[in-house]
Amino acid sequence: MIGDLMTLPSSDCVMAEQLCLSDSTCNATYRILENCALAKTRLLSLDHDSRVRCLNAELDLGNSSLLHCKCHRRMKRQEHCLRIFWTVHSSMTDGYFNLETSPYENPANEERWKTDYNKLAALVSGSQLAGDATNPCLRATHVCNLSKKCFRLRTDYASICTKGAGSEDVCDRRKCHRGLRNFFEKVPEDFTKRILFCPCQDEFCGERRRKTIVPDCSFQYNTKPNCLWLLDSCLEDHICKSRLADFQQNCQPVDVSPDGCSVHNHAACLQAYMGMIGTPMTPNYVSNSSVAVSLWCTCENSGNQKEKCDQLLSMFESNKCLESTIWSQMHLKQTALERQEDLLYSSSLSFQGDSASTSLSSAMSQVAEGKTQQDSPKQGSMPMASSVYSGTATSWPSLALFLPLLLSPH
Repeated sequence: MIGDLMTLPSSDCVMAEQLCLSDSTCNATYRILENCALAKTRLLSLDHDSRVRCLNAELDLGNSSLLHCKCHRRMKRQEHCLRIFWTVHSSMTDGYFNLETSPYENPANEERWKTDYNKLAALVSGSQLAGDATNPCLRATHVCNLSKKCFRLRTDYASICTKGAGSEDVCDRRKCHRGLRNFFEKVPEDFTKRILFCPCQDEFCGERRRKTIVPDCSFQYNTKPNCLWLLDSCLEDHICKSRLADFQQNCQPVDVSPDGCSVHNHAACLQAYMGMIGTPMTPNYVSNSSVAVSLWCTCENSGNQKEKCDQLLSMFESNKCLESTIWSQMHLKQTALERQEDLLYSSSLSFQGDSASTSLSSAMSQVAEGKTQQDSPKQGSMPMASSVYSGTATSWPSLALFLPLLLSPH
């Protein structure tokens, strides 16, 4: 066993690796595990003695921080951290469905983002930007466009994923997926959840919701591949494999639970589902008139692996936990605090005649990403949001002009 020197209450895997490499015994054990993981990556079959050596090396880590380390969402060296985790836990990937342990820290233990979503939403509610009240997807997009980070990262992935649409060019799916991951990782969930899970009453709204992730590039192929091919692609990628493990852990369905979930944490399941977007196993809505989701794949011609394939597909198509989680988010009611903030900010604005632009502009200068004087040298092609209402020569382009790009790729 590795000595007590290596035992820490908790740490991320990057820190744990550094500590391990400074200890000669742990270092030697870790190198064995690296070779074991490399053999798996190259699909090399290990003989009996090699498998025993790999398992013993994992056991030798004992209670060290390396064996119990986790990775944090949004951390800068996330992919490196995940590589370390799967190096230490390489024996967990022997089968298709042995990924029950997530490499990610429990969401409840991570710092919650502080956002201005409610304030920005109140500005939209009190203005003509709200558009048709029956289209919450459109409203959620307007609110996103008032946040510089949400607007920028949404525009980034929409531009990448729509490139080549309508021509003979093929979109760059890898770059499209990276752009989607950046959006869902770096934009606060107050924005992303409302955009992706907006409740719709008609197919026009449902189409906007379905097209949120630009499915022509990120989701669909010309023909549906076998689902096990998607899984193989996922298991070869540290990020996708980690997101799948997180999804399996937090969206695990059970029949005896009222909500169908084994961990009874809708927030964790929702985060895990969004984490799958931008990976080889990206899920999406299957139609404009339904909230059902699935992978873009089939289990036809699966041979003697048909049962495994069906099991994989059912994780998305007939998952009671996932269904109840999405339903709960779409029917989420405002908290008392949110209603109070909406009332406070809406009542402070005057939307009559010329005073509308002046009042909304003044409020936005304080709310929508604030500190305009500090940000102005960095904005370049992204002028102050307030200028679109004040009618100045240098204005942030009208939000409506960007909706075809962001929501209706061709």
